[in-house]
Amino acid sequence: MARFAKYLGGAALLAGAAFAWTTTASADTIKIGASLAVTGPASFLGDPEAKTLEMYVAKINEAGGVNGKQLELVVYDDSADANKARTFATRLVEDDEVVAVVGGSTTGTTMAMIPVFEDAGIPFISLAGAVVIIDPVKEFTFKTPHTDKMACEKIFEDLKARSLTKVGLISGTGGFGKSMREQCVSVTGDYGIEIVADETYGPGDSDMTPQLTNIKNAAGLQAVVNPGFGQGPAIVTRNYKQLGIEVPLYQSHGVASKSFIELAGDAAEGVRLPASALLVADKLPDSDPQKAVVAGYKTAYEEATGQPVSTFGGHAYDGLMILVDAMKRAGSEDPKAIRDEIEKTTGFMGTAGVVNMTADDHLGLDLTAFRMLEIKSGDWTLVE
Repeated sequence: MARFAKYLGGAALLAGAAFAWTTTASADTIKIGASLAVTGPASFLGDPEAKTLEMYVAKINEAGGVNGKQLELVVYDDSADANKARTFATRLVEDDEVVAVVGGSTTGTTMAMIPVFEDAGIPFISLAGAVVIIDPVKEFTFKTPHTDKMACEKIFEDLKARSLTKVGLISGTGGFGKSMREQCVSVTGDYGIEIVADETYGPGDSDMTPQLTNIKNAAGLQAVVNPGFGQGPAIVTRNYKQLGIEVPLYQSHGVASKSFIELAGDAAEGVRLPASALLVADKLPDSDPQKAVVAGYKTAYEEATGQPVSTFGGHAYDGLMILVDAMKRAGSEDPKAIRDEIEKTTGFMGTAGVVNMTADDHLGLDLTAFRMLEIKSGDWTLVE
């Protein structure tokens, strides 16, 4: 079993609550790194990601490691602070000398780290959502979650199937919310969607009633889409019910965890969102080719942590397994050789779906990887 050591020191101590830990098994190891939002406002992302990486690195090491060596995982907690993330990215490269990185809980921290890893030639598999991470394609940067653009397209597909075309937007102004809003606006013409109201809210806002009132009064309103993550969407959902808005409300995959339902309470009833099959693992038919993977991860995570599974930990699982598979195929610890094999990933069944990467696609997922879910009686259900 890997040995877990926590430490505070140097710049990490000066940064405040930032800290790092490593999992090591022997002196003869392969170092991989992560900078995650383990604490702070995006801890609902980073905490399950960190737990997943720790758990599966231990499992991999128990099974013999990679290419005859044990993995050593170095994790920094950036608390979703882009400046801290960039500092930790530099430390992972210069001090820790990692050969690859799986991490970046948010779009903001990911974008801050990308130049560091690209300059150093270190493969980086991000766990954040915005399409700008991999579009345009960057040589050493990949990602595992579905993009914000894909989320817009999946939502608009569902709206079109329901003959709902006049939509109001209420978006967070953070990196993910801003990016997804832009992506939604950019693809409206492909689905015949008309934006009849367009409102935003800041990360510290605790009442979105004024914005939602404006949306409620928009002429012809038929549905509302909320690009965002964190507590903001839960507040939007509660205010939505308080105002008695009766048209359908759609959230993004940025709220695909049980904590959103808990924060939104009864107001979450009927909310729809695109997400991976992981949230409905136990509801998938046995014939579903993804069931074994998502059910296996869900069981392992919940037994190990005592916490409900979220898609965010699943993104870390996918990233780690894609990396490990690439390292095995490369038979090398050379970052460039590992990068080349990550880019050749095909037919990989992950918690997000089937991954087929190419030189022009450093995500490798299509819309079939998304499932449309609806919250009913405090739980996720599949929309048929």
